[in-house]
Amino acid sequence: MYSKLKKEITDSIEEVLTKLRVTLDEELTLEEPPSPEMGDISSNVAFSLASKLKKSPVEIAEEIKEKIVLPLYFEKVETKGPYLNFFINYTLFTSKVANYIDKQYGELPEKEERILLEHTSANPNGPLHVGHLRNAILGDSLKRVLEHAGYKVESQYYVNDMGRQIAIIVWGMDKFGFKLDDDKKMDHAIGEVYFQCNQKLEENPEYNKDIDDILQRYEEGGDARLADAFETVVEYCIDGIKETLKNLNIKMNLFKWESGFLRKGDVDNVLEKLQPFTIQKDILYLPLERYGVDKELVLRRSNGTSLYATRDLAYHQYKTKNSDISLDILGADHKLAAKQLSIALELSENRAPEVVFYEFIDLPEGSMSTRRGVFVSVDELIEESVKHAKDELINRGLDLTEKQLDEVSKIIGVGSIRFYINQISPEKPITFKWEDALSFERGCASIQYAHARACKLLAKSEYDEYNEVRCDYELEDEEKELVKELSRFTEIIRQSADERRVHHLAEYTLSLSKAFNKFYKSQQVIGSDHEDLRLKLVDASRITLKNSLKLLGIKAPEFM
Repeated sequence: MYSKLKKEITDSIEEVLTKLRVTLDEELTLEEPPSPEMGDISSNVAFSLASKLKKSPVEIAEEIKEKIVLPLYFEKVETKGPYLNFFINYTLFTSKVANYIDKQYGELPEKEERILLEHTSANPNGPLHVGHLRNAILGDSLKRVLEHAGYKVESQYYVNDMGRQIAIIVWGMDKFGFKLDDDKKMDHAIGEVYFQCNQKLEENPEYNKDIDDILQRYEEGGDARLADAFETVVEYCIDGIKETLKNLNIKMNLFKWESGFLRKGDVDNVLEKLQPFTIQKDILYLPLERYGVDKELVLRRSNGTSLYATRDLAYHQYKTKNSDISLDILGADHKLAAKQLSIALELSENRAPEVVFYEFIDLPEGSMSTRRGVFVSVDELIEESVKHAKDELINRGLDLTEKQLDEVSKIIGVGSIRFYINQISPEKPITFKWEDALSFERGCASIQYAHARACKLLAKSEYDEYNEVRCDYELEDEEKELVKELSRFTEIIRQSADERRVHHLAEYTLSLSKAFNKFYKSQQVIGSDHEDLRLKLVDASRITLKNSLKLLGIKAPEFM
């Protein structure tokens, strides 16, 4: 609704420019003034017209003001020097906003484009650790936002079941009889064996020849026992990873195994398309100097086996055939590989993916490496976050039963992790801090608490959600701020989807919760002269907060 207001102002200004027989050389932009006294929406269009009209920006602003026809939901326009400042008619606008918001609020019209979104795709050689966390959360949240924006989205986890790491585990279990600990979560048991195997390889590097032999035999096929061993290890680990993802409120549409592209001939197919551009020496590679990339892309080893990049090309060829947009979530250290992949795909007449790159997340505790066996798993992080949340709830002395305490602790703990990751632009690195993530004043818990407050207030009242209301009084500043924030939700969804950046939504959700809390503390609702309208605003806030949190993959508790 807020975006519609801005469009109506833009149209009104452009009508005046048409009368003045002048055109802008750039897109007309609008912004929010620094204080409510200066209006709700502002334009500096007069600056852009000064040279064309041979007048001062102050004169031009005054001339536009005199000629403009105000849209319906505005009460006046004022000039402040060269600026045009528009003031919303909150009596009319509040009635519109309050009655408009329902459970589907923010949904955009359905689009034809199908998006195949790949995220997480961690190697199945151990549990997800903090290094994987940002990929998984950004990917899942972006999927939710894109779907709300009208896209058809399928999320996929690309399972690297042919990698060296799996061969190492299969080798160690066969050669040294390493066993999976049945008392441990499946992916953690796999990670422990992987660590033991690497210790053996460090003691005797000659064993690496065994790994090369296993990889070659597995790729050539025909060894059913070896194929079963690979499949068992991968499935065992993936089952554990699925459990972790579920605890993070993440569900994949499909786990796509890379071996399928080799077995079905897709790898040979894409290599055949690249044949005119490749060079065969000891290895098969694609030279990329002419495309501004110094490092060639190796496609086959000297023993004829493929590489991860080769099979990834086949996977992206599949994406080209089965979607309109390919969207990958990748760490910043994959920029070179992504550039190589994109060039190879275009040469093979396939579509290069859109990529959202993210910087890394770290904990103050130190580094993470699966191979060395020193890392912080996502399972441990969730457990610690839930514990911190429970301690905080107990300290606050909230009136919760033990069952409610456990339930809300988990909701807050997982929500705090997801929100902390989502609220920071992917281009910025993150150091995870518990005091910020679990803050009841500025973190996700403060948003969840605002939602719970709204639920509690509505439960105390005789509120009828189907009752239409009308604003017939001059709103207080806190009410105006809340109405304006509520009206911005659809615009934020569109921006987040278009830019593939969910931090816009996270920032908005925090801003909305602050506006609601200010309204809640300053305005009487039940028993006031304006009870019906204010209850409607409370419910609109509840719906919008719940929708916002859901799109960020976070549950909204009804009590805290």
